[in-house]
Amino acid sequence: MASNLWSEDQFSCSVCLEILKDPVTTACGHSYCMGCIKNCWDQTDHTGVYSCPQCRETFTPRPVLCRNTMLAEIAGEFKRRRLNPPPAQSYAGPEDVPCDFCTGRKFKAVKSCLTCLASYCETHVKPHSEVTPLKRHKLVNAIGNLEQKLCAEHQKVLEVFCRTDQTCICLLCTDEEHKSHDTVSAEAERTGKQKQLGDTQTEIQQRIQERLKEIEDLKQTVKSLKRSACIEIKESEKIFTELIRSIEKIHTEVIELIGANEKAAVNQAEGRMKKLEQEIPELRRRNAELKQLSETEDHIHFLQNFQPLCAPPEAGDLPSFTVNTEISFVAVRKAVSELKDHIEDFCKGELVKITKTVNEVAVYSLQAPEPRNRAEFFKLNEVAVYSLQAPELRNRAEFLKLNEVAVYSLQAPEPRNRAEFLKYSCQLTLDPNTVHRNLCLSEGNRKVTWRRETQRYTDHPERFDSWPQGLCREGLSGTCCYWEIEWSGGWPDIGLTYKGISRKGGDRSCRLGFNDKSWSLSCSDSSYTARHNNNETAITAPHSPRIGVYLDFNAGTLSFYGVSDTMTLLHRFQTTFTEPLYPGFRLWVYDSTVTICQLN
Repeated sequence: MASNLWSEDQFSCSVCLEILKDPVTTACGHSYCMGCIKNCWDQTDHTGVYSCPQCRETFTPRPVLCRNTMLAEIAGEFKRRRLNPPPAQSYAGPEDVPCDFCTGRKFKAVKSCLTCLASYCETHVKPHSEVTPLKRHKLVNAIGNLEQKLCAEHQKVLEVFCRTDQTCICLLCTDEEHKSHDTVSAEAERTGKQKQLGDTQTEIQQRIQERLKEIEDLKQTVKSLKRSACIEIKESEKIFTELIRSIEKIHTEVIELIGANEKAAVNQAEGRMKKLEQEIPELRRRNAELKQLSETEDHIHFLQNFQPLCAPPEAGDLPSFTVNTEISFVAVRKAVSELKDHIEDFCKGELVKITKTVNEVAVYSLQAPEPRNRAEFFKLNEVAVYSLQAPELRNRAEFLKLNEVAVYSLQAPEPRNRAEFLKYSCQLTLDPNTVHRNLCLSEGNRKVTWRRETQRYTDHPERFDSWPQGLCREGLSGTCCYWEIEWSGGWPDIGLTYKGISRKGGDRSCRLGFNDKSWSLSCSDSSYTARHNNNETAITAPHSPRIGVYLDFNAGTLSFYGVSDTMTLLHRFQTTFTEPLYPGFRLWVYDSTVTICQLN
């Protein structure tokens, strides 16, 4: 339009200095607002002479003025621009698309033409809305890299989609390498995928809402957990304080009992000593009289006094007694020590239950989706297991720190090769107080051999008296452990058990794997058998004289491997362990051996 070539000042009235309103033009060619020029000429009506306010040319008679339609349209355009000014253009920044038609410093492009393959600022895009041929072009919000919209081979606009190759192509491509392919217009393919995109967007929005709800649920759960933990810590503190007071009361009563017993015994002894001391002078007096009587030469005097003086001394109220010269309170100390051991054992057992209960308190648990194919089954080992695991507590201060246990911990995946297993290796030794009397220990209690000769072991309540079995000293819990066993000469059982397994008698409940307290693997030259709670699983695998055992206590897995150049999984138990586990062995054949390997 012409208004793009002129300034606003060219269409201002020289009388009111505003944009022309109902513009009129005089014969001299100057333009004014109709109201302004009428007011001027009304003031000179009495003279009959009318002049132009700019050039002073006079007119007689008074000219008849008509509205200038073209000027009125142009002036109206300027007025509209005042009311609705165009947005201020800004220069293109590093992340903006620059206008392809600006010279010098470029303005920010607002539209891109997919027909022209060019981007335009506010000024240079106007022809696309004013020029008829350009109106048919497709404008979109400014986008960069328009060259990517061209076919690299033909330099034509990409407007076709090849479903066979899943790529955008130009029309020429459809007649050449994509001639026999399934092709549709880009618009048609977009329509189909738009619905898919909408479905995906709906799913994502739904997932966002689910995540927001899960976050809110977690916040509420954490708040509830903290509140519950605070309450239970205070209540536990009260209970443990009462327990400590009870123990202190027992302590006071024992001290008082010892003191009272001491006082009574001392009083009794001192009373006896006082009576004995009182009896001694009388005995000395009679002894002197008897001596004097024995020395007299008067026979009559001797006989007359013999009977009363030689009568046995009266015992009085002092019965005969024997003095205990080795009296002490050592037995009391032993009884108190046994009480301490019983309390500690009881507390350890109860702590296992408490730990298990605490472990069950978790903000959330992971639920892995059902595997859909073989590859996903093999990835099950990579699933993280979240659980609480508190270490064994040793004193009151550690009991009071239970509230510092983490909400969850991440368990490492099962090792994949022997080098990774060896990172968890542990040192084990057999406990001589548990082994059967026909089992001989050697090599620092790491090797056990079945002998016909009975070994000279002392009696012990933890010794197996019928089954040729033995346990290690070390109890394993709260971590991952790995060890290796070499066996020879006969079919050993390799296993683990809780400490409470039966030890006495030939009942099968004493045997590793035949009760709910133990797990075992029986080895032979051609097969293996896994056992727990008297349930058996037969395993066919190559002979392996070295067996690797991997325990992940927190994850509840116990795995047995045949160790050679590779690790061959023989069997894996999956359960929940509630107490420390003690490695153990059972031998079947005379002179057969089991050795705990040195791995470091």
